[in-house]
Amino acid sequence: MGSTSVNVESGDGIQPEDGKGTIRVIVADTQAIFRVGLRKIFALEDDIRVVGQAESLDQTVAAIQKFSADIVIFEAALSPNPADAVSDLLRQSTSCRLVVVLQEPDQEMTLDLFRRGAHGIVSREIEPELLVECLRKVAQGESWLESRAVAWVMEAYRTQGVRPAGSRPKVSLTPKESLIVSCVTQGMKNKEIALRVGTTEQVVKNYLRKVYDKLGVADRLELALYCLSHRVVEGVGQAKPAQSASPAPPAPPTNGHAAPAAPETPNAAAAASGSRS
Repeated sequence: MGSTSVNVESGDGIQPEDGKGTIRVIVADTQAIFRVGLRKIFALEDDIRVVGQAESLDQTVAAIQKFSADIVIFEAALSPNPADAVSDLLRQSTSCRLVVVLQEPDQEMTLDLFRRGAHGIVSREIEPELLVECLRKVAQGESWLESRAVAWVMEAYRTQGVRPAGSRPKVSLTPKESLIVSCVTQGMKNKEIALRVGTTEQVVKNYLRKVYDKLGVADRLELALYCLSHRVVEGVGQAKPAQSASPAPPAPPTNGHAAPAAPETPNAAAAASGSRS
């Protein structure tokens, strides 16, 4: 497992040279086979480069200090207290973002990591293409949670609050902004929102960008959580569903990860990938 001495491995050079938009990654994991596997996966991507590796918490700290990285993929098992480790690592570098890998989905750990500032939380069984997408979203400043983790975080906001209710001042939204935000908290995509409120998809994107700036959030997930915590759209009528010939059948769970939707919980699965638009 992790060694006591600090021995940071650098990237092996199989990836293309840094260029515009390249995501520089440190892979910190106890298992050499996992580190090698990720390097091979990322070698196929033109915009992702592994610049450092580590197999212990000390090595991870040393890697962050030695290499200029955008994202650290951090295995939770590297520390007996992963949440504290996340806080410490984020203090080491304010510009580096953390994607935490859990051995298996864990509700309590997910919520704690999210509170401490983890930018992405994934399970060990995540599909390679989803991990690549996760890195790209996180590199853009967005959040990434898997489907059931979104449900856990949303429920935590509803029942006990992950952040203090008064942590941000209330901001007034226009009626149109409030209606669009209400649609987002219902899990609608931009195309669906445009159809429901009678405008274009580009106008919806423009409205959302203004709302993000007003509320100080980065993506749809943060927007939904903020609205739940501060009751921003309370009292705003839900958009009427579009007319259809017959009701669509419920979507099956994806890879066994999707949590069944509670009757009053907004469907934020679309926000799990952190889309800003």
